[in-house]
Amino acid sequence: MPSDPEICFTFHETILTICGQMIFSPSTDTLHFSLVVLPHSNMLALAAIIDPLRAVNRAAGEQRFQWSIHTPDGSPVLLTSGLELAAEPPPKSAAGRVLAVLAGFNLQVHASRPLLRDIRRLAGSAIAVSGVDAGGLILARAGILDGYRATTHWEDLEEMTARFPAVNVVRDRFVVDRRCFTAGGAAPCLDMMLYLIRQRCGRDIAERVAGAFTYDAIHPASDPQQPVSVAQLQRHHPRLARAIDLMESNLEECLPVVKIASQVGLSGRRLEMLFRQVLDQGPAGYYRHLRLAEAHRMTVDTALPLQDIAVRCGFNSQSAFTRAFSAAYGMPPSKLRQSRPGFQVGLAL
Repeated sequence: MPSDPEICFTFHETILTICGQMIFSPSTDTLHFSLVVLPHSNMLALAAIIDPLRAVNRAAGEQRFQWSIHTPDGSPVLLTSGLELAAEPPPKSAAGRVLAVLAGFNLQVHASRPLLRDIRRLAGSAIAVSGVDAGGLILARAGILDGYRATTHWEDLEEMTARFPAVNVVRDRFVVDRRCFTAGGAAPCLDMMLYLIRQRCGRDIAERVAGAFTYDAIHPASDPQQPVSVAQLQRHHPRLARAIDLMESNLEECLPVVKIASQVGLSGRRLEMLFRQVLDQGPAGYYRHLRLAEAHRMTVDTALPLQDIAVRCGFNSQSAFTRAFSAAYGMPPSKLRQSRPGFQVGLAL
């Protein structure tokens, strides 16, 4: 064993990387998930992690996976559904285990220094680390994803990209990079878990697990996350889907509609007709809706100054932002923020 501290650290990281990659290799060994669930997490995302593991054990007739559920301090946490989840404190070590972090809303409150310290400590011993929904952003805040490709829920992608330049943030549904794997929500997490099961337990068991949930569409990891479901659009109106993707990717520096039309191979008039035919509104109105929806989310779910939110959502002045926001939501963003000082269960879904 090397004696130099830096060499020892590199050696340790190399061993963990190899072990992390091995969980995606064929094996009949039991793999344990230590799952840390933050308050205001999504119950569907929680089920997307655990139920596929349970279904594998049933399909295989033996215990291929184990799991334990933890909360930041061991106290029950309230999920977005209003249901309370009882759990235990984080383990003293995650050696030989996969550390998975599930998060949802109100991260500025829940991502405390003690929690991030615990996450870093556990990640240092875990053979692999996973972040689900907003869990990827928690891992980034803990400094675990530096140098990795990773994703998080689409609502948090911009913050993750801006705040953590050492992380290669992508919009993919899920990402597997060495010993870190992240998913952008409940459905992408199910795809990610089925991918793990297929690689580790074989195609037959993976198909039986998918069949148990009557789940047919296993999306590739590289499929982009979408804030609206565009599966039908991609099938029947691929140019419209591409136009929406361009809008979603350019909320801060708004693209002229004529430029969007040109990039998808349509005339401005044809794009206008297509939007009105399929979505009952013009492209400019739809673009504005996307920008205001993101501004509403940032106002409620982040502590960013309103001026910063205005800029990030493509408004050239705070006064223009306030007028547009008030027209859309019946009150200015400052009043909305004052009326919701904390997270309210059910309203953030």
